[in-house]
Amino acid sequence: MKRKLLSLVLALNFYTFFSSAYAHVLHYDNLNKLIFEIYRNNQFIGEHIYLFNRDGNKLIVKSTLNFEIKKLGITIYKYFSEGIEKYTDGQIDSFSSKTKQNKKERFVNIFKKDNKIFIEGSSYKGEAPKDFVVGTWWNHSLIKSKVQISAISGRIIDQKVKLIAKENLEINGKKFSALRFNFSSSDPTLPENKKLNTDIWYDEKTLLWLKAGFKKKGDWEYRLVTIE
Repeated sequence: MKRKLLSLVLALNFYTFFSSAYAHVLHYDNLNKLIFEIYRNNQFIGEHIYLFNRDGNKLIVKSTLNFEIKKLGITIYKYFSEGIEKYTDGQIDSFSSKTKQNKKERFVNIFKKDNKIFIEGSSYKGEAPKDFVVGTWWNHSLIKSKVQISAISGRIIDQKVKLIAKENLEINGKKFSALRFNFSSSDPTLPENKKLNTDIWYDEKTLLWLKAGFKKKGDWEYRLVTIE
């Protein structure tokens, strides 16, 4: 009985969240900066910074992701990525990013042409699927999309989204009521290293991204430390 009641409450929260989500990126009109610290196996390794700039009905989001994994004081893995998203009236105009993983370079360019949207990336080149969202996590519209585009390589990721739980989080002494979602790949035939399996926490009231976690050669967490 308790399990059924919990499922009903989660379903209602999910419906409410999805209804609010239709405000898409316009919901973040007062957001200027997000900074996340990145942890691997509970060890701090770097940070992810988002800067939000506006010009009339246009929104530009710049992000920088930088981390290093060390063993015995020696860097064994280094990662740096820069991206820029451009929106007009809440609709995406373009996205571009460049990423360097040790010596390997990856990229994405998403752009409009002849009323269509195209992707040129290191993993995919062609027309973008309908109603996609770039997988940059800050944009809560991700939860209502069946497709996200990799912000690293342009890979098309068909996804399933499930509301896992309602949880309380505390960030810098401030308490949040968060909804925890799991994002997973729709295609079960994908190799394990290509499958999506990420948990993301959004604030129930503001739809702000608060935290993310996944497993990939260790336990990873993104923890929000600055909101402006």
